[in-house]
Amino acid sequence: MLRKILQPFYTLYVIVTFVISILIALPLIAIVSLADNMKGRKIIHMLIRMWSIVWLWLIGMPVKVKGMIPEGRHIIVANHISYMDTLIIFPAISSYFRPLGKKEMSKVPVIGFIYKQVVILVDRSNAVSRAVSMRLMWRVLRKEGNIVIFPEGTFNETEDTLKSFYDGAFRLALNTQTDILPLILPDTVDRWHFSAWWKIWPGKNRAVFLKPVKVAGMRQDQVAELKQEVFSKMEAELVKYKQAK
Repeated sequence: MLRKILQPFYTLYVIVTFVISILIALPLIAIVSLADNMKGRKIIHMLIRMWSIVWLWLIGMPVKVKGMIPEGRHIIVANHISYMDTLIIFPAISSYFRPLGKKEMSKVPVIGFIYKQVVILVDRSNAVSRAVSMRLMWRVLRKEGNIVIFPEGTFNETEDTLKSFYDGAFRLALNTQTDILPLILPDTVDRWHFSAWWKIWPGKNRAVFLKPVKVAGMRQDQVAELKQEVFSKMEAELVKYKQAK
């Protein structure tokens, strides 16, 4: 009952602080983006990470990281069940990375501008777009840093712990011989539920890194095997956290 009374006021607070903080950060991001190079993208990444840490703390959703990111390049794959997921990954991952994201999000006013500066855009319905994004991710792994992918593609709005995974992340891992680093986000659905934009509530945000899944020696025709191994490990850990709530 108390939550129902307070939620509209808290949601309004979240919106106001988000808009004000974004408007403060946007001019600096816009200036840096003029460079349009790797150095500029890394500065923008740092600014977004700093902003997200501060803003999440202000709204009572600090991120607690469990596990470690090993040295070297990785393809980080995370479950996707909330709008909050795309923000949580910035405080969770201390090193530079570029996420793969939906192209249509770049059309959102203001936020879309920032989105385009750091995200590798893909239109999953377009074969050419998928091929281009794959080449860009390959280049990032070689020259810039880690890649972050939500292999479910869209929110998991089912009763299942995870939706089925797309092949892209695992095909990329085998083609580049880059290990997969699973990341689970067990709390974001409680912070901002996918069923309604106003269902926002403060609380813990755990980001849990599992042990890397090694791909050395695996063949390119073992995509399904690798995908199932990662899926099973993430599903098992998510079930444990769900049962412990």
